[in-house]
Amino acid sequence: MTITLSNDARQFIARFEEISDVSGVDCLVTESRLVIVVPAGRMGEAIGPGGRNVDRLEAETGRSVRLVEGADDAEAFVANALAPAAVYNVTISHNDDTVAYAEVAADDRGVAIGSSGRRIEDTRTLADRHFGIDDVQLL
Repeated sequence: MTITLSNDARQFIARFEEISDVSGVDCLVTESRLVIVVPAGRMGEAIGPGGRNVDRLEAETGRSVRLVEGADDAEAFVANALAPAAVYNVTISHNDDTVAYAEVAADDRGVAIGSSGRRIEDTRTLADRHFGIDDVQLL
């Protein structure tokens, strides 16, 4: 899938790359936060020692920063986007709409939803952009 980034998103990704030496794959931008998708296997480098890279970008932008690790398949991507919630299984249903059903630990349901529903909404947006998934539902 082709992802079209806004100018702001491209600038934030470029700055993140300068700070971390890890290329950003995608970026969701709001007034108060950034959600940056990093390549699979590069999460530790992206975060930096003690969270240094994330802290630096937060200080420079005045926004909270959350990183999501990319994946080659939709199931792993959805699980990564819902982290740190414990996701046991993700099943993709291809009926009229493509829906990802994520089985989440009962104690982590609130974590998967996030404050004001932000994490689940970010997950839905990213899953659509990267894999054409119309909706993400928690089980």
